[in-house]
Amino acid sequence: MRFADKVVLVTGGAKGIGRAAAEAFSREGASVVVADIDDAEGQNVTAALPRALFVHTDVARIADAERAVRQAVAVFGGLDVLFSNAGIQVYSRIEDVTEEHVERAMGINFRGHVWMCKYAVPQMRARGGGAIVCTSSIQALATQMTVPIYAASKAATLALVKGMAMDYAAENIRVNAILPASVDTPMLRNAAKAIAPAGADDLIAQWGRMHPIGRIISADDVARLVLFLCSSDAAAITGGEYVIDGGLLARLPLVMPD
Repeated sequence: MRFADKVVLVTGGAKGIGRAAAEAFSREGASVVVADIDDAEGQNVTAALPRALFVHTDVARIADAERAVRQAVAVFGGLDVLFSNAGIQVYSRIEDVTEEHVERAMGINFRGHVWMCKYAVPQMRARGGGAIVCTSSIQALATQMTVPIYAASKAATLALVKGMAMDYAAENIRVNAILPASVDTPMLRNAAKAIAPAGADDLIAQWGRMHPIGRIISADDVARLVLFLCSSDAAAITGGEYVIDGGLLARLPLVMPD
């Protein structure tokens, strides 16, 4: 029960990594605020948790971010943890990107962290400290083809995390980033269906074999890392970037004979 009497806000909490984290925080005693644009799934998540609140939130909108934090404080009395996780995957080579494409991707994947942290930090200060984890991606470090804007948004997140960590370390507010590889989420499965409508499961299994552990990462795998970074077990950890990729980045692209 590492989060007994703590208030946790999870963006993108209706599905995938965010949902797994929201449920894990709740199991360890937290009051949980789920912030998402998916009203139906968000309500489903919170209805199954003992102390939980859903707030419709588009993190790209500063007013929505402010409202999510304000609701957390109004209902549960404060805010101790922010898991700023909402994100979207967008595909395009740079010559084909549109203004709408760039604005939406950077609005959710980067500015969403900015707006959520802007309002979360003062509330954590009022509680004597807190923990923030922002979701980046291994594509901040090494990228596939056709995702330059996505990769840029995830790299910008790393710089933001390091800067915030330095600004607030003396106030006992820790800020870290997680960098997942392929995670079994609705977003990943939708991408697989778009590429191979009749063979999405086979494609996901193929992606899994690229990881040295032989499978893609589960949302629960990522949630366990998030909870550690937000807990007192990680009291000396801030400004870090934590890869959770099943060994993918460590592997050289060589095939050895049997």
